[in-house]
Amino acid sequence: MTTPAGWYPDGQNPDVVRWWDGIQWTEHTQPVQAKQPAAQTEPIVEKPQKQRKLSFFNARQVAEEEMAVNQRLQALIDEHGLKDLDEVNRLKQQAESELAVLRQQIQNEAAAAQQQLAALRDELDAAQRDLVTARDHAVLQDFGLYGFAHPAESSAQLAAELEGVRAEIKDMVRNKRAVTATSNFTFNNSTRQGQKFVAQMSQIMMRAYNAEAENCVKTVKAGNLQTAQARLSKAREQIVKQGTMINLEVSPKYHRLRLDEMSLAARHLQSLQAEKEAERAHREELREQRKVEQELAKAKEKLEKELSHYQATLAALEANGDIEGAQRMRTLVEDAERAITDVDYRAANIRAGYVYVISNVGAFGENMVKIGMTRRLEPMDRVRELGDASVPFTFDVHALFFAEDAVEVEAMLHRTFAEQRVNKINTRREFFYVKPSEVLEVLKEHRVEVVEFTTGYTAEEYHLSRGDLVEKV
Repeated sequence: MTTPAGWYPDGQNPDVVRWWDGIQWTEHTQPVQAKQPAAQTEPIVEKPQKQRKLSFFNARQVAEEEMAVNQRLQALIDEHGLKDLDEVNRLKQQAESELAVLRQQIQNEAAAAQQQLAALRDELDAAQRDLVTARDHAVLQDFGLYGFAHPAESSAQLAAELEGVRAEIKDMVRNKRAVTATSNFTFNNSTRQGQKFVAQMSQIMMRAYNAEAENCVKTVKAGNLQTAQARLSKAREQIVKQGTMINLEVSPKYHRLRLDEMSLAARHLQSLQAEKEAERAHREELREQRKVEQELAKAKEKLEKELSHYQATLAALEANGDIEGAQRMRTLVEDAERAITDVDYRAANIRAGYVYVISNVGAFGENMVKIGMTRRLEPMDRVRELGDASVPFTFDVHALFFAEDAVEVEAMLHRTFAEQRVNKINTRREFFYVKPSEVLEVLKEHRVEVVEFTTGYTAEEYHLSRGDLVEKV
C-alpha cells in the first residue's frame, strides 16, 4: 500500500485516505492504492531533445503525440488528486475572503458600539449635571433664593458684575454662611433637637429675608435706591430681633451682596433713564436746529427782498439826479448786503451763536443758574421758551452775548463747573449750583468778550407774587 503526498489514512475507514491542506482535514477522500513493486530501472539520464520540425507530413503525428502527453498528465492529476488541490486552494481563498469581510463587519460594529457607548456616556454625564443642578436649585429654593429677571442682566457693562455677585450669594447659601446662629442651643434637654430647631429657624428667616431682597430688586427705581436699601436693612434688623433667643442674624457680607445686587439694578435703570433723556435732548436739539434754519432762511428771504427794493429805488433816484437821496439809499443797500452776509455766515458756521446765563430764583433759588447757547437770530425767543409753563416764573437774564465759537465758550463753562452740576446723569440739563458772579469771573479769566453782565437778581414775578414789591399802605 502506498499513500500519495498530502493524503493520509482515515482513522475511521482504513480503505480510504483523506486530504490534509496544511491547516485542516478536508472532505476529499480516495481509495487506498496497492503498492506496485519497484521496477529495476536504470538511472534516467536526461538528454537534450532535439526540437522536431513541424511539416505537412508529420503534423498529425506530432498532434497525436501531444494529445497522448496531455492524457498522461491528466491521468497523473486524477491519480494524485491535483485537481482536488486546486479546488481546496479555491475554497481556502474563498474562506479567507469571507473571513476578511467578517472581520471588517466586526470592526465596523465595534466602532459603532464605541460611538454609541460614548454618546450614552455623554448623555449620562449631562443627566448627572442636570441632577446636580436640580438638587442645587432645590437647596437654594429651600432658603427662598429663586432665579428671577434682574434689570442688569441685559446690560453689556453690568451683566458680568451681576453674575459675580449672584455667584457669591449662592455660594454663601450653599455653604450655610448666609446666616449665623448659636451652636449650643438645647431643646427639651436635647442638643440634637436644639440643632434641628436652629436649622429650621435659620431656614425660615432666610426665606423671609431673601423674599424681601428679591422684592426690593424688582421694585427699585432709578431714583429710590437709598429707600430700597433702607427697606432691606430694616428687614435684617427685624430678623435679628426675632432671632435673639438663638443669636440669629443675616451675616454682614451676605447683606452687603444683596445690597450690591440692588445697586446694580438701580445703576442700569439710571443708565436707561439717562439714555432716554439724551434721546429726548437730541430730538430737542434737532427741533432747535430746524427752527434756526427756518429763521435764517426766512430772514435771508426778507433781506433779499429789501435789498432788491433798495436797489430799484437807488436806480430811480440816480436816474432822477437825486444825489442826496441816492446816497441815503446806498447806505441802506450796504446795510442789507451786510445783513445778508451775516445770515449766510450764521447758516454756514454752526458754532456761532449766543451764550446765555439765566436764573430763576422763584423756581430754583439764588444759588443756581442755567448756562446754554442758542443759534437763534433772536436769542430771547429761546429764553422765553425756557420760561414757559414748565416753571412758575420767567427767567432773569444775567448775560446774553454773541460768540463766533459759542459752542466752545459753553463747553468751557460746563467743564469749569462740572462738580457743581445739578444733574450729573443727564448732561443736557445745564443747571449748576453757582452764582452769576462766579460765572462772570470765569468769563473774565478766559478773556471772553462780554458787553453786558448782570450779577443781581430781578425776579420780578416772584417778588410780586410774594408781595415783596407791593407798597405798604
